[in-house]
Amino acid sequence: MKVCKFGGSSLADAAQVTKVRDIVLADPDRRLVVVSAPGKRNKADTKVTDLLIAAAEARLAGGDGVAETARVVDRYAGMVRDLKLGDAVLGDITADLNRCVASDRSHRGRYLDRVKAAGEDNSARLMAAVFRAAGADASYVSPKDAGLLLSDEFGNARVLPESYARLESLKRRRGIVVFPGFFGMTPGGDVATFPRGGSDITGSILAAAVRADVYENFTDVDHVYSTDPRVVPGATPIHELTYREMRELSYAGFGVFHDEAVVPAVEAGIPICIRNTNRPDAPGTWVKPERKFEPGRVVGIACGDGFATVFVSKYLMNREVGFGRRLLQIFEDEGLSYEHIPSGIDNLSVILREGVLAPKEAHVIERIRTELGATDIEVERGLALIMIVGEGMRYTVGLAARATRTLADAGVNIEMLNQGSSEISMMFGVKSVDAHKAVRALYREFFPTE
Repeated sequence: MKVCKFGGSSLADAAQVTKVRDIVLADPDRRLVVVSAPGKRNKADTKVTDLLIAAAEARLAGGDGVAETARVVDRYAGMVRDLKLGDAVLGDITADLNRCVASDRSHRGRYLDRVKAAGEDNSARLMAAVFRAAGADASYVSPKDAGLLLSDEFGNARVLPESYARLESLKRRRGIVVFPGFFGMTPGGDVATFPRGGSDITGSILAAAVRADVYENFTDVDHVYSTDPRVVPGATPIHELTYREMRELSYAGFGVFHDEAVVPAVEAGIPICIRNTNRPDAPGTWVKPERKFEPGRVVGIACGDGFATVFVSKYLMNREVGFGRRLLQIFEDEGLSYEHIPSGIDNLSVILREGVLAPKEAHVIERIRTELGATDIEVERGLALIMIVGEGMRYTVGLAARATRTLADAGVNIEMLNQGSSEISMMFGVKSVDAHKAVRALYREFFPTE
C-alpha cells in the first residue's frame, strides 16, 4: 500500500488535477491520497489558502468577506467546469465555503483555522469526484470521521498519539481514499491546522498509521537538490537522503518537504519518495533510515532567513544555578519556541523566528531585565541560518575550518556557529543580506566538480 500526497502546484487547475488522477490510477497500490489546497497557476496567481485567509481577515475586520469568498469559489468553479463534474459538486463546495467564512469568529485562531482548512477539505471532495467520474471506486474521508486528533494549538497544532490507532482502519477501506491534508480536529471538536505546508505532515501521519510500504510526496521538482537551484543554478540532484539529513535540510530552508513531516515516517520506518507530478516517471529522491555515504562528503547546503537573536549577558551567569531554565521559562510563558541557544560563560543567545518574536519583543525584554537582572540585552534582526548537512561529515577533521575559511574569503562575517551533537550538520548564522553569497561560496567549496 502506498500513501501519496499531492501539493498545491499539483492541484492548481484542471490540467494538473488530471495528471494527479492519471498517476493514482496507474498504480493500484496508491490507495490513500492526501491533497493540498489548489496552489498558484502562475507566478502572478494567489494560492487558495491565501485567498481564504483574506476572506477570514475581512470578516474579522468587520466586513462580510463576500467578495473575497467569491474569488475562492471562482477557482473551484473553473476547475469543476473544465473537469465536467457537474453543478452538484460545485454547489456542495460553494455551500461549504460560505458556511466556513460565515462561521463563529469569537475566537480568532479557531476561526482562521476553520476557514483555512476549507481549501484542503474541498480539494479532497473535488478529487474524489474526479476519480469517480473516471470510473474508480473512490471516497472522500474527513479527518473528523477518520479520527485525526490534534492539539488545540490553532495554526501550529500537533498530532495526538491516539490518532494512529484510529487512523489505522483506513487501510481496510475499499477503493481509493481521498483525505484532506493540513488539518484535523481537536478533542473538543474544533478544526485545527498544522503550520503552513502541513499537508506533508498529514501524509506522513497516515503512512505511519496504515504502515504503508512507501510514502510518495508529489511536488513540482524532479528531486531534492543539493542546494536551492534559484540560488545556485544547476545544483546537483540528490538521489538518496537519510531521515536525519532530510529533517536538517528541511528545517533550514529546503521547501520541498516540511521538516516536521519526517518524524512520523521515522518512527514507523516508512521510506519517503519525493517525486514530480509533471514527470511521474522520474525516479525522484528517496529518504530512508540509512544510506551509503562517502566520508567527508557534504550532501546539501540549506539556507533560511527571517531569524532574530536575543542576546542576554550577565556576569557570573555560569555560577547562577537555573539561569538558563528561568530564561527559557520566560519564552515558554509567552508562547515562544526557540530554534537554537548558543552560549558563552557570561552570555547566552536565544534564536527565534523574527515574526514570532516581534509582537512580544518589548514585553520579553522587560521580563528578562527585571526577573533575571541581566546586565545587557540586545536583539539582532535580519539573520539567516545556513546549514551544511551530510552523514559523511561525522568524524571528519577540518570541515569546519574549510567552511569558515570559505566564508571569510567570500567576505561573509559569521555571527554564530553551532555544530549538532550528531556531527552530521553545521550551522552558521550570517546577515540575511549575505546569505546567498555565502551559499554560493560554500557550494563551490564542497561541490567543486559540480
